[in-house]
Amino acid sequence: MSLLARLAPHLPYIRRYARALTGDQATGDHYVRVALEALASGDRSLDAGLSPRVALYHVFHAIWLSTGAQLEARQDDRASPADDASQRLMRIAPRSRQAFLLTALEGFTPTEAAQILGCAFGDVERLISEAQTEIDAELATTVLIIEDEPVIAADIEALVRELGHEVTDIAATRSEALEAVSRQMPGLVLADIQLADGSSGIDAVKDILARLDVPVIFITAFPERLLTGERPEPTFLITKPFQPETVKAAIGQALFFHPRRSRKAA
Repeated sequence: MSLLARLAPHLPYIRRYARALTGDQATGDHYVRVALEALASGDRSLDAGLSPRVALYHVFHAIWLSTGAQLEARQDDRASPADDASQRLMRIAPRSRQAFLLTALEGFTPTEAAQILGCAFGDVERLISEAQTEIDAELATTVLIIEDEPVIAADIEALVRELGHEVTDIAATRSEALEAVSRQMPGLVLADIQLADGSSGIDAVKDILARLDVPVIFITAFPERLLTGERPEPTFLITKPFQPETVKAAIGQALFFHPRRSRKAA
């Protein structure tokens, strides 16, 4: 199989990564092109001990460093005002930005991110934690919890408050959730599926999304009810029993990549 054929499936994703990393499509594409030209000419080669995708990203970073390119921790005045995620990325410290994007956007494990960046596993974990702290501080918001089990609701509330967010309400039923939204619009919804009176958290979320464009994270013991392939599936789905760090990471990613909250037109 030719080099191009091996790398072709991964090219759209590394272009996405390069654009997010630099805050600019033209700049990102330039560095991807330079990396590919280096591979084609034999100046660089893929590490045979890594998967093709990890090896490609590793070469990209090697090219980036060899050219003396620097990532600035700055406001990106070229980004569209509507591109909130891009502007927020530019405010994260450069090295933390790389580790965060590799894991949160590109889906690499911390071990793979360490291989790409050429650093220790512990360093990647520290960088991700630093990025998460910066994100949490900037994206503090109001949260509606839809959960009928008091102990679980209390655990989730504690996690949310630990991240610096405000819990506006805890709803145990679909009707309570709608009443809570009527009183105060949340910036994030954490929802169970099976609620106290037999009503559905899925239906509650549908009602909320009809009124408000807001990120939603489902936390449920019944993930199969959402993973049917018969309708658009949620981006963030956490299975009970959950790990606190999983919930924290999902909250940070959901808020980071979601556009600014806006009320839907009537």
